[in-house]
Amino acid sequence: MRFTPTELTGPELDLQADVREFLAAELPPGTHEPCLGMAADHDREFSAKMAARGWVGMALPSRWGGSDRTAVQRFIVVEEMLRWGAPVGHHWVGDRQTGNVILKFGTDEQRERFLPPICRGELGFSIGMSEPDSGSDLASVSTRAERADDGWIVNGTKIWTSNAHMNDWFICLLRTSPMEDGNKHAGLSQFLIDLSSPGLEINPIPFLDGSHHFNEVTFHDVYVPDTNVVGDPGMGWHQNTAEMAYERGGPDRWLSPFSTVEQLLRETAGTPMEDTVSDLFGELAARWWGIRNLSLSVARLIDEGEAPSVESALVKEMGTRYEQEVVEKLVQLIDEEYSPGSESLFERMLAQCVVTFPGNTIRGGTIEILRSVASKGLEGLPT
Repeated sequence: MRFTPTELTGPELDLQADVREFLAAELPPGTHEPCLGMAADHDREFSAKMAARGWVGMALPSRWGGSDRTAVQRFIVVEEMLRWGAPVGHHWVGDRQTGNVILKFGTDEQRERFLPPICRGELGFSIGMSEPDSGSDLASVSTRAERADDGWIVNGTKIWTSNAHMNDWFICLLRTSPMEDGNKHAGLSQFLIDLSSPGLEINPIPFLDGSHHFNEVTFHDVYVPDTNVVGDPGMGWHQNTAEMAYERGGPDRWLSPFSTVEQLLRETAGTPMEDTVSDLFGELAARWWGIRNLSLSVARLIDEGEAPSVESALVKEMGTRYEQEVVEKLVQLIDEEYSPGSESLFERMLAQCVVTFPGNTIRGGTIEILRSVASKGLEGLPT
């Protein structure tokens, strides 16, 4: 395990400036309701505009429609988009991880079929990992894919599936052979499944305020052709582990609520609350900067050809706790000292945080699972 001290280079800072200029022109302050991280709105038109700038599928090869850019360059774009609260939800999963999985493990036919439309911002993907009876033990998944003529028949249930009701495709971890004694990781495979497939049912799991992001997806004899198997059957756990390095270590794991703090700072400027909020902002910004540098280091490792699964798990663990603390401190501040008006953007953003952010603790693995991953990765290292 290694985190390497790093900072942005001159060309990377130029990219950062370009993204900020784009956002100021496309989403001027006061003209849009900021999104909060992974709960970002789906806006196909905005995704297409980003893609036209080469900012979707950035790290994918130009042969498959990408921009041949680095993971760090993608990090810069994502950081600015999340900081601004941009509606990146439509292309989010395909850009962050599914495209990389298909590139690394898929066939040329799959790359030709899926990667160019991902890079054009056209396809929305969901992730099919969690199941109702599996908890955080992902290796215990029981949704099965059984052999059929030229394909597979899928039965079972996936849960906590973000935006399945809005997306086009689903990358699923399924059991294709019985669990071996002492090895739960064997017999798992990854599949690309059309979310409009006959026999596939999507049921909403609403938040307390009635909004809808998570879903339960059930399979009733859903047919999936052989051409949609990603990699070799039985290698799904290895592929899934590699995928987690993309999912866990990015800016979305620690940056999502910070725009709410910034908005509070704006709304309390010149009021008796200004000094209190400024002190809180400084405290949270210092911790934000530390986690941010660790996350940037993960992107550097990916660019060096490594699969920093342990480092990514640590970033996600720290980021989850940080996001929880940010929301808790804001709620405490409001309860004790500040009552925003009904037209307060900060109030609306904080309400969304309170309702939706508990779900962040399960996306990409719970804190306990992440600590287990880190612990296993640290075993055998000199003390």
